[in-house]
Amino acid sequence: MEDSVQINCTRCKNVFRDRAKRLQNGYSRQCPACEVVLFFDEDSHDPNIKRAMRTARRVRKELREDEGTRARKAPAASRTSGTRSRSNSRETETKTDDD
Repeated sequence: MEDSVQINCTRCKNVFRDRAKRLQNGYSRQCPACEVVLFFDEDSHDPNIKRAMRTARRVRKELREDEGTRARKAPAASRTSGTRSRSNSRETETKTDDD
């Protein structure tokens, strides 16, 4: 799943991408083309910033849900590994050989 969000610069209208995890209230970033500093805030009057924040929130939610379903589907790893049982069987073989 794509974890980046498209952002439209308010000054030069250039489109660039940034990670959804970074786009939260109080985050600021420079436009790579015109180097104006964009401030990301939920209460922004700029529709480009609002759209990017909404999209980032939706992507973060989808990523959390995806991680949750993956965690539920994955089998729980047992605390005893299979190598321990094999090493125990080797020890018993060597003990029987010594006797």
